[in-house]
Amino acid sequence: MKDDYGQFVWPCSVVLAEYVWQHKQRFSGATVVELGAGTSLPGLVAAKLGARVTLTDDSTRLEVLDNMRRGCDLNKLECNVLGLTWGVWNLSIFSLQPTIILGADVLYDSNAFDNLFATVTFLLRNSPGSIFITSYHNRSGHHLIEFLMGKWGLKCLKLLDGFSFLPSDKASLLSGNIQLAEIALISKDNA
Repeated sequence: MKDDYGQFVWPCSVVLAEYVWQHKQRFSGATVVELGAGTSLPGLVAAKLGARVTLTDDSTRLEVLDNMRRGCDLNKLECNVLGLTWGVWNLSIFSLQPTIILGADVLYDSNAFDNLFATVTFLLRNSPGSIFITSYHNRSGHHLIEFLMGKWGLKCLKLLDGFSFLPSDKASLLSGNIQLAEIALISKDNA
C-alpha cells in the first residue's frame, strides 16, 4: 500500500481542496506550492482559481510525478511539477518562493515529520509572509504537531475541524477526525 500512497485521493485532499475553493480570492494570483501532492487535488483547484502552482512529491516517485503531469494535462492546467524530497536540499527548492504552501495528509508518517517541517520552515523563510495550510487526520492528538511547530519556530494561526466548512453532501462521503491548520513562522507580528 505504501508504494501507492500518491495514487489515491485521500479524504484530507478533499477537505483541503474545498477550503481552497471556499477561499477563491485568496488563491487567485497566489504563488502556491503543494507538498506531497500525490493526485494534486488541492493544487489543481488552486490552479483553476488562477494561482501559479508548483506540484511536488518525492523525487524518487516518478510514477506519481508522471500522474501529476497527466492530471494537469487532463484539466488543461499549466502547473510546474517538481520532484522534491522533504529534507533534501537540492537546487530546485531554492527557487521556490510560495505565498501559500499546501499539504494534504502530509502528517501521516512520524518518521518524516522533521524532514517535512524542515522543508516547510525553509520555504516560509524563503518567502516572508507566506503560510502553510495543511489538512490532516488527527491520529494522535495535536500535541506532537504543536511540539514540532515550537521546535521549528512555527505557530498555528488557525485550527479548524475539517468538517466544519464542508458542504453536507461532501462531508457525508468522508470519515475520520480531519483537522485543517494554517501555520506561519513565529514573528514579532504573530508571537
